[in-house]
Amino acid sequence: MSREDIIVGVDIGSTSIKIAIGQNTVNEAGQKKLHIIGAVEQEAEGINRGVITSIEEAIKSINKAKEKAEKLIGVPLESAWISISGGHITSQISKGVVAVSKTDGEVREEDMERAIEAAKTVTTPPNYEIIHVIPRSFAVDGQSNIKDPVGMTGVRLEVETYIIEGLSSQVKNLTKCIYQTGIDIEDLVLAPLATSEAVLTNRQKELGVAVVNIGGATTSLAVFEQGDLLHTTILPLGSEHITSDIAIGLRTSIDVAEKIKLKYGLATTKGLEKKDEFDLHEFDENEDGLTSRKYLAEIIEARVEEIFDKIDLELKKIDRSGSLPAGIILTGSGVKLPKIIDVCKRKMRLPAALGYPYDIISVIDKVNDLSFTTAIGLVKWGNLINVQRKGFSRFKSVAGVTNKMKKWFKNLMP
Repeated sequence: MSREDIIVGVDIGSTSIKIAIGQNTVNEAGQKKLHIIGAVEQEAEGINRGVITSIEEAIKSINKAKEKAEKLIGVPLESAWISISGGHITSQISKGVVAVSKTDGEVREEDMERAIEAAKTVTTPPNYEIIHVIPRSFAVDGQSNIKDPVGMTGVRLEVETYIIEGLSSQVKNLTKCIYQTGIDIEDLVLAPLATSEAVLTNRQKELGVAVVNIGGATTSLAVFEQGDLLHTTILPLGSEHITSDIAIGLRTSIDVAEKIKLKYGLATTKGLEKKDEFDLHEFDENEDGLTSRKYLAEIIEARVEEIFDKIDLELKKIDRSGSLPAGIILTGSGVKLPKIIDVCKRKMRLPAALGYPYDIISVIDKVNDLSFTTAIGLVKWGNLINVQRKGFSRFKSVAGVTNKMKKWFKNLMP
């Protein structure tokens, strides 16, 4: 296998590091298809809610995941697309305006690039760096809502962009950890955007959809409409909080609470009776006593409802509460709870479904593991960037804005 053929995604999570490896293959019809050839997971240390809390521990965790991946595919991991997350991520809308450079007034790709560069001059919060500048729509001489103005005639080109920023210290800490494992950074990608790339179709993005990734320590949201990114956020709530609630409610350890959640956990009390019980002794010989499954479900349901209430508050901020035709797509390790779809539909007043990666081929089981969607999304993201390197694309422009950051990424290399 050639090293140049592989595309690597590294999802830096609070509870685990996940690496997915992809490769383009040609099918019998001569069409290229993205093949996920490997996926590995390593317990994360030194990371809390998407933020690096110990560089030394984080490097060890990433290194262990890297070694597993290299052993699996048989070649070194030289570069990768890296997820970035955490409560420090912010966003804002910015517009850029330029004069069309060609004398005949025809808009070219270079004009679009200049307009996007102009949008980047927006004032960022102190100590923050721009991670993504995502073009939403263009306007030519006041004619708005244009997706692709190339070839149109005018004298003034305007772009509306969605800018995503991260705290400089956290960005630098993350990149330092990656480089010290010997991996070159292709680019940083906001985790919910990578997740969206894995599980959302263009049709869903056009109709209006939200992808919700419930992880261990955080829950991320990305909302799309008419093909454009409307909103993103990362909430400091996840499946670990459910486990903690169970531990407190049942007066048991975190380890036992996690086992109970995985075996008997339900996201709703519907259909359960008080006489449905289980014995704590089956999880730990030092524990005893019967516990009602309905009581367990009450504990879980309260936290799950809180997560969806906070997601709905985010949708209200953009006036999309209860009004996304393609509904809610759920993914991540936290959505493995039985009946969580039912709770989502009830609380969000929208259709809901689990989100699995699409438009890929693979024989490995982890492709259907909901906790791997972000890592696989990073591979799909990188593949699209590689395919679209030549010429302008709305997707390519997202990666292109981080060139400034990548210069000092290199300076962090050991």
